[in-house]
Amino acid sequence: MLQIEATTATSRIALSIVALSLGTMVLLLWTSSKRQPRPILDENGQVMEGSISEKRFVMINGVQQGMFIRGRSIIDNPVLLFLHGGTAMPEYFLDQKYRSGLEEYFTVCWWERRGAGLSYSVNPMQPVETLTIEQWISDTIQVTNYLRRRFDKEKIFLMAHSGGTVIGIQAAAQAPELYAAYIGVGQISYQLQSEVLSYDYMLNKYREMGNQSMAQQLEAAGPIAMSSSVPLPAAYMKVRDPAMHNLGVGTTRDMKSVISGIFMASWMCRDYTLREKLALWRGKFFCDKILWDTMIAMDLRKIIREVELPVYFFHGKYDHTVSYSMSKEFLNRLRAPVKGFYNFHNSAHSPLFEEPTKMKQIIQQDILVGVSCLADDMPQ
Repeated sequence: MLQIEATTATSRIALSIVALSLGTMVLLLWTSSKRQPRPILDENGQVMEGSISEKRFVMINGVQQGMFIRGRSIIDNPVLLFLHGGTAMPEYFLDQKYRSGLEEYFTVCWWERRGAGLSYSVNPMQPVETLTIEQWISDTIQVTNYLRRRFDKEKIFLMAHSGGTVIGIQAAAQAPELYAAYIGVGQISYQLQSEVLSYDYMLNKYREMGNQSMAQQLEAAGPIAMSSSVPLPAAYMKVRDPAMHNLGVGTTRDMKSVISGIFMASWMCRDYTLREKLALWRGKFFCDKILWDTMIAMDLRKIIREVELPVYFFHGKYDHTVSYSMSKEFLNRLRAPVKGFYNFHNSAHSPLFEEPTKMKQIIQQDILVGVSCLADDMPQ
């Protein structure tokens, strides 16, 4: 009898601890979730005159879509539209963590496109037929025109990262008159082939390191070298991110886990409501199911051969999420009035977050004046 009572008491204590932990977690998430982003402050702690910091929802091609807009001077600085990565992986929360510094030189629009993040929060589970690469390109151009009208700019700058580069370079090619320059960060060319190269690199690297456990997982998941179509093997997709991040060739060189580096970072960002944070991840999984295979099977080398405006590629030396060599070769073949490839020697897939000082130097000395003096030497 005493043993039963003791067991019951222990269970109650355990349940109380679990309830307290869950309550603490909910309270922490609630206190770290606000309805509007914090203003930009000057050195005296006052709201900087002429600055902007807002969360806004705008009707784009008949669908309400969300964005954060931040900048130190809406009068003096040009406007930059940022296209996030993945099929639907917003990056505003990563900028709040790593501080790229883009808002020092631009009024930055962190648009969360149709089906992603803020846009998913107001349009959950959109019809599949509205989620296409072509629709995203059209939406990009419409967001561009919204920003041009609102901030009275003839042209704006367009920066895209990873999966966003599939959309961005096509929008720039279709409407070059709208943009002062296109900047591709971790620029995709043909991601299906890039995945094969990444698999081979990781397998060989783990074998060299003597990490038999990870090598065996990759071997069991592959080989994908013979893959010439989608979908990629499910077993490979399961091990892909852990394998990349363990080697420091994933999102950033120092990010060893997407759980701590991305998932938890999104939940701790103060500028989303709890509902919007949940929508961010629901939108990602929803769009992945619909568009991942389409995105990686698109060979941009055959689609885009010329862009009639300055084109700049930023790529981390240690990036194996998107092939460094394929990105550079893509730019080598691309025709553009000005083009520059910039090697970030201490970065993996996100040089704007990993080496912001170098990025800002390139922006100031090259991109804002339309030259490529700091770029790597490239065959013409």
